[in-house]
Amino acid sequence: MISLLETLERDIWEEDKSPYSLLEVRGLKKHFVKQPFLKFKPASVLRAVDGVDFKLESGKTLGLVGESGCGKTTTGRLLLRLDDPTDGSIMIQGQDISRLSGKPLKTFRRRVQMIFQDPYMSLDPRLSIRDSISEPLDVQGVGSRKERKERVDWLLERVGLEARMGSRLPRQLSGGQRQRVGVARALALNPSIIVADEPTSALDVSVRAQVINLLSDIQDEMKLSYVFISHDLSTVRHISDEIAVMYLGKIVERGSADVVFDRPMHPYTQALLSAVPVPDPVLEAQREVHMLTGELPSPTNPPSGCRFRTRCPFATAHCAEEEPPLSTREDGRYVACHYV
Repeated sequence: MISLLETLERDIWEEDKSPYSLLEVRGLKKHFVKQPFLKFKPASVLRAVDGVDFKLESGKTLGLVGESGCGKTTTGRLLLRLDDPTDGSIMIQGQDISRLSGKPLKTFRRRVQMIFQDPYMSLDPRLSIRDSISEPLDVQGVGSRKERKERVDWLLERVGLEARMGSRLPRQLSGGQRQRVGVARALALNPSIIVADEPTSALDVSVRAQVINLLSDIQDEMKLSYVFISHDLSTVRHISDEIAVMYLGKIVERGSADVVFDRPMHPYTQALLSAVPVPDPVLEAQREVHMLTGELPSPTNPPSGCRFRTRCPFATAHCAEEEPPLSTREDGRYVACHYV
């Protein structure tokens, strides 16, 4: 059996000096086809992700935000190959992993791990905490039993839990403790990238801050890169280096966190940020609120041209005829709008 330490070792220097981005997504699509009950009716196609492009550099965090149903979670699942993409590429340091299968796919999964939204449902209620954290090591077949036990004890202590808690079951832990277990399990194989799918949405506010601070500390210590999926914009700003705003399966604005939050350009981004409450009542009363009208269109039948035009206060006939490309602006951000 291979040594656990040898198998889990990552050459951070090589990652930093690589000519490629750590993660680069190009034209990523995921369409779900539903066959009708009656054969004479056409099949419906749900375009959950419909042409997404972004990059993630080593040691950085990309925040993926948007309304429920915009395709954030599906994008995260595609990055881990939990779902197979319909089209596009997912490049890890220049290698396209979007069509991997079998043993190469199993090996790739050491590089990318996930922290799930629900800290209880993501853990097997029949397994002890120690067995849940050790499971990725068992599946990959690395290390001896003694080495795996030592690795699990170290991970428990690193996420703020005592090693003796490894014998407990998930139901014997609080929500915050269970999410710390989820973080430890994601770290078990020493990955390069962690996809965090709303990791704090099911937690209390005080516990939420503890988990975010834990993720930040671990990122600095282990040189990790995060894809942080959330609808909590204040949390995303705190932890992210770059923000990508999704609407109906597409990215409508992408740029550095400070630029996007301080000077949003796309009307959808402006509406999202105006919905975030300000703790100062004087400033809250003075600020401009951008209200959206209408309902979110169905991803099975998206509007022609710009997908946001049915809810945009600035939409014209041109918006219905031509889809705006995600083009770069003077400050380095990318915006998909004809009239920015």
